[in-house]
Amino acid sequence: MVFLKGVSALSRLRSRVKQHSSLSNSVRWLQMQSSSDLDLHSQLKELIPEQQERLKKLRAEHGKVQLGNITVDMVIGGMRGMTGLLWETSLLDPDEGIRFRGLSIPECQKLLPAVKPDGEPLPEGLLWLLLTGKVPSKAQVDALSQELRDRAVVPDYVFKAIDALPVSAHPMTQFATGVMALQVQSEFQKAYEKGISKLKYWEPTYEDALSLIACVPLVASYVYRRMYKDGKFIPMDDSLDYGGNFSHMLGFSSHQMHELMRLYVTIHSDHEGGNVSAHTGHLVGSALSDPYLSFAAALNGLAGPLHGLANQEVLLWIKSVVDECGENISKEQLKDYVWKTLNGGKVVPGFGHGVLRKTDPRYMCQREFALKHLPDDPLFKLVSQLYEVVPPILTELGKVKNPWPNVDAHSGVLLNHFGLTEARYYTVLFGVSRSIGICSQLIWDRALGLPLERPKSVTMDWLENYCKKAKAA
Repeated sequence: MVFLKGVSALSRLRSRVKQHSSLSNSVRWLQMQSSSDLDLHSQLKELIPEQQERLKKLRAEHGKVQLGNITVDMVIGGMRGMTGLLWETSLLDPDEGIRFRGLSIPECQKLLPAVKPDGEPLPEGLLWLLLTGKVPSKAQVDALSQELRDRAVVPDYVFKAIDALPVSAHPMTQFATGVMALQVQSEFQKAYEKGISKLKYWEPTYEDALSLIACVPLVASYVYRRMYKDGKFIPMDDSLDYGGNFSHMLGFSSHQMHELMRLYVTIHSDHEGGNVSAHTGHLVGSALSDPYLSFAAALNGLAGPLHGLANQEVLLWIKSVVDECGENISKEQLKDYVWKTLNGGKVVPGFGHGVLRKTDPRYMCQREFALKHLPDDPLFKLVSQLYEVVPPILTELGKVKNPWPNVDAHSGVLLNHFGLTEARYYTVLFGVSRSIGICSQLIWDRALGLPLERPKSVTMDWLENYCKKAKAA
């Protein structure tokens, strides 16, 4: 059996779009797409040799250039501020926020194709951008959308693996289990076992990555319907795009919720390579573990309270404010509650970031969405109050480098407004989104021949002795 039980419509395969044409002889690394080629694989095949030569030249000419000094604080402080990883698909600026292949979130909203004019960007468009460095045309996004629908076939044993877990298991546990079960169909593993040139590692990685991206919404929606909707599953709609289909399979039919899911998946897809889930995916992939194994590992990192689980904690904390103080809370009451939280040895979830030093642009675009679609929502009004109240308090506290709200401070309120109220599930949405960024980089890791990651570790004895010698010198 294939895919959801009793849902034969989801197991039909269609012919994949394959239309080949050559790229222009002169390709800028970031440009508006001008080629009529609709096939993403052929575009990558043209781009990869150019980038391989670029990396080779970079290493030959500048391999010994120092990028900074490593301090003891960095070694024992989670390697923060330490530059030590190549990540092509996005770059995080402390002041500007994330840039996907050089484009800010507002620029992506303006340039990437949408379902309708002034709509939210389609995640397929971002996937194309991350992989090629080019803004795709609507026709190219539609072709990629069709390819992902064609690849969205989940074997029945995946659902049996999830069904072996208690329904009460955390949604991320069930989701990661499903992704691990998908690994059985890994094309990279098959190719490696048969013997394949290192120069071609990227091709089966590409196959696995695209199939994984295509399948995770099905696995994720299965988990949601199993846990919260009595196991009443909803088949994929062939007329919908990636984000719209995910929303549909979860059980939401409103156009606004589909738009929210497109925005959500797009802005959560990638955040450079140093965060826990992205770094984990890269690290495990550097051992030539296939994308399924690498992404499953990344999901287990994402499930941690200090990473992806934070979005669930934000909504629960906001609801605790309402439970204790009511919806019509004054600014002074809110200040008192924030101080109560902090004095209790807890953090205010949704504020602060390891790299950012200003308000997260991902927060701002969600705020703009709320102002457009749900300006009178009581929880949104509370989030707006928190934006005014919390940063000054955290600044006064003096222990926080960034007192501003991050992406997690807003997403839960939007989801809650449209009916997705199960906060424990929110990290799964994050996981589906992050598949796009992690898998895109995994393809480039193999295309560029990046090596096994193996940093040096030291003991406290070593650090103490080194510092004594440095002081004496």
